[in-house]
Amino acid sequence: MVTVVISKADALNGEVFAPSSKSYTQRMVIAAALSGGQSKVFNPLFSEDTEATLRAVTALGAEYKSQDGYWLITGTGQLNSAEKPIDCGESGATLRFMIPIAALALGPSTLLFHGSFKRRPVEPLIESLKQLGTAATTSEQADLGSIYVEGGGIVGGKTNIAGDISSQFISGLLFACPMAKNDTEINITSPLESSVYVNMTESVLNKHKISVNIDRNKIIIPSKQKYSPVDDVVPGDFSSAAFLLAAAAITKSNVTIHNLNTGSVQGDKAILEILKKVGVDVIVGNDCVKISGSVKNLSPIDINVKNIPDLVPVITVLACYATGTSRIYGAGRLRLKESDRLQALYEEFRKMGANIEVTNDGLTVIGEKPLHGAIIDPHNDHRIAMACTVAALLAEGKTTIQNAECIRKSYPQFYTHLKQLGAEIVGK
Repeated sequence: MVTVVISKADALNGEVFAPSSKSYTQRMVIAAALSGGQSKVFNPLFSEDTEATLRAVTALGAEYKSQDGYWLITGTGQLNSAEKPIDCGESGATLRFMIPIAALALGPSTLLFHGSFKRRPVEPLIESLKQLGTAATTSEQADLGSIYVEGGGIVGGKTNIAGDISSQFISGLLFACPMAKNDTEINITSPLESSVYVNMTESVLNKHKISVNIDRNKIIIPSKQKYSPVDDVVPGDFSSAAFLLAAAAITKSNVTIHNLNTGSVQGDKAILEILKKVGVDVIVGNDCVKISGSVKNLSPIDINVKNIPDLVPVITVLACYATGTSRIYGAGRLRLKESDRLQALYEEFRKMGANIEVTNDGLTVIGEKPLHGAIIDPHNDHRIAMACTVAALLAEGKTTIQNAECIRKSYPQFYTHLKQLGAEIVGK
């Protein structure tokens, strides 16, 4: 168990490079693995979740080599069934992407998931695959879930799937169904949330010469397509960089974050507009973002986070240090993340003295009440650990983050980068 202790910071200063996007890295690796030939994925993120994705594609026959600055992925075009169970770790995206992809293999495969299917549901995806001619079954013991996928290919046809549980269901089908035996029609039966992640998947598919037609509530995927190998560059991750930007904002610091391209298809670049809305001076440069120190108090915010749920922990920090009442809503799906993220935010920020209440689909925060140090349990959730760390930078006293190793899921260099900017952080 890793424990870190954070002290109150006067100000942060300096420049760091944002980590590469986890979401893009996973998608590029999968598309490369489905291609017949070699693809290079430049500037990839190596984290627990992307490592799980690499394990999954190599288990199905792809090859991977880590080179200086890129990963060389050799796809087979035709997937093999996995000889041993595929360990997806705690990566919900890897699991949900790989279930339909495993159906393309010549024979059956088993996927393992370290977590509860109640927390990270997969049944809607399995039912959708059943409608498309593929069988998969689940079993669960304690905190280890298992999914048996029959393999033999996807027949295609029509399927219905909800859009408000996880966009990862749809991304998984988008990866697999272009290689189905017949065309696929996906009808989205409820409003699609986190649609930008579906757009991200589509952008990666297009680079590999895969054609899909995404309408508002319907997706048409032509069959018998072939992925083409391609070299691609993973952009910086706004989801992770948001924590550094918020840290600079609340401490009224001068910080520049490089490797952030605002032209990227990432919904979480909305953090820039959110920061401006609460009164932070944000300067967007060439592939970088600068937070300019200000003496202004932060303003409260009223925001629907339906399409940017990963920003809720960051917004919660900003709300705690704003003057007035902030309302965060449209976040019901956060109860199905690594933790019940809404409840976890409520519990841990209350420990720090925040005036915060949890609702069915969000949080209400009355800011300007000084926070103080506390002993934080991040609930094995990387975003809870990072949010409480950022909040600690302006809290009185010292804050202890237990099980801080959970940040390795998405941002292994988080504490290193904060220390480079001047934060006083001690690890144990």
